[in-house]
Amino acid sequence: MKEERAEMEEEMMQQLRSKATEFLLREEWMESIKLYSHLVSLCQEQLSKNNDDSDSDRVSKLQKTLRLALSNRAEARSRLGDFSEALEDCDRALDIESSHFKTLFCKGKILLNLNRYTGASDCFKTALLHLQDNQYSETLHGYLERCKKLEFQSRTGILDLSDWVLSGFQGKSPELAEHIGAVEIKKSEKSGRGLFATKDIEAGNLLLFTKAVATVRGILPEPGEDSDSHSTESARLVLWKDFIDKVFAAAMRCKKTSGLISTLSGGEDEESLSVPDISLFRPETGEIFFSDEKVDDMGRLLNVLDVNCLTEDAISANVLGKNCDYYGVGLWILASFINHSCDPNARRLHIGDHLVIHASKDIKAGDEITFAYFDVFLPFNKRREMSKTWGFYCKCKRCRFEEEISSRGEIKEIEMALERGSDMGSVVVRLEEGMRRRMMKGKEKGYLRASYWVAFSGAYGLEKTMKRWGRRIPADETVAESVAEAVGGDERVLRVAIEGLRKRGGGVYEMERALKLGRGVYGKVVKKQAMRALLEL
Repeated sequence: MKEERAEMEEEMMQQLRSKATEFLLREEWMESIKLYSHLVSLCQEQLSKNNDDSDSDRVSKLQKTLRLALSNRAEARSRLGDFSEALEDCDRALDIESSHFKTLFCKGKILLNLNRYTGASDCFKTALLHLQDNQYSETLHGYLERCKKLEFQSRTGILDLSDWVLSGFQGKSPELAEHIGAVEIKKSEKSGRGLFATKDIEAGNLLLFTKAVATVRGILPEPGEDSDSHSTESARLVLWKDFIDKVFAAAMRCKKTSGLISTLSGGEDEESLSVPDISLFRPETGEIFFSDEKVDDMGRLLNVLDVNCLTEDAISANVLGKNCDYYGVGLWILASFINHSCDPNARRLHIGDHLVIHASKDIKAGDEITFAYFDVFLPFNKRREMSKTWGFYCKCKRCRFEEEISSRGEIKEIEMALERGSDMGSVVVRLEEGMRRRMMKGKEKGYLRASYWVAFSGAYGLEKTMKRWGRRIPADETVAESVAEAVGGDERVLRVAIEGLRKRGGGVYEMERALKLGRGVYGKVVKKQAMRALLEL
């Protein structure tokens, strides 16, 4: 009787296993997970009953079936992005058989997705030692090379996208690691908490690169004959809803993601928020630190996204690759701690779903890292209006300086001349002469040149104006370098400098000056030839 019951149970488990495997092969992940979960429960139940059973073969078969069910469920869960639960299944399967090839391979891929490159590499190396079928050898070596490359990126913060740039951004975006450079989170004098440099950083050097929790992209209709502002807003709302759903799903799948999102501001009193340690954001930090943190309040999640999400077409960003044709929005958690300044020192590159942040000018240890949330190439009064719409009062060094001089007569005259559409050359000359009279130097001159950049770019763009005013208008490369030193690299300034270089048929020295400006805009992610391609030199 006992043997009959055992045979029936074994047959039932075999049928369940076959059906679950069928769903797995058909890539019906949810259905396979349900059946494998049932199989896991049955195996555990039978093993508890046979704990003292003298039939060692029976116990061995049950353990083998349990290991297979856990391993296959891990594969299905990982395909759905449920990496935390998938990893638990792998560990349970490896407790049964530590050398099981399929489970080691699966765990390696999961750890790679979690950016835990050393752990992934260890799994692949162990899998190689227990490889019985040479058809997987090349695949495993390929994964090991990926781990080596990504671990190097993560450790050093060095990227080389030259081949991709020189190919005209053909194919998929390059695979990037997670890297957190010499930065820390501290209380900020600007607003709440901010990201700060822990050592001196040269313009162009990378500060961090990280993958989004979620992104959405789409083509928004342009208002015109076939569409209006209502249809554009409707399309934006559809994208926004999809974005919210993706972020919520990511938070529900991963305790660490949920915990990190919970560290972000939802617009509440910033002073009441704690300062998270930067180590929590590193890939090797496990989920144990976030076991009590949840994003289960949809209202707060909406507030967090409203305050912290980034659009890819921002004034302080460049999009490399095919995504530049789309409107895109995403959540990059650590980057959300970066505050605004009208005197910014960092810019960002969007590469696929990754965000790469670099210094747009030299940064000293202890300095806060800042972006431009809006166009800082505007006069002080207009920037002050923009900051109000963002809900803050900018108190950066540049704003304090320009607030002090904004009431002076010559500044008001310059702004009135711009509003009247006066000759841009005359506006530039008036501004430059005023700065000489006031004996302004260094960044003070750069601040004002940035504030009235529209006059400089207008003057440089008209040969007639340049001939009329001659040397009373400073050289374009001099102004470009002055502005970049004061407020960081900007593509508009770079383009003016390059156009001037073309007109003059610049030599090697001038070319190096242009490439230096280019590094402030694009960062040190490419070699010289690829940078020339980006700058169209």
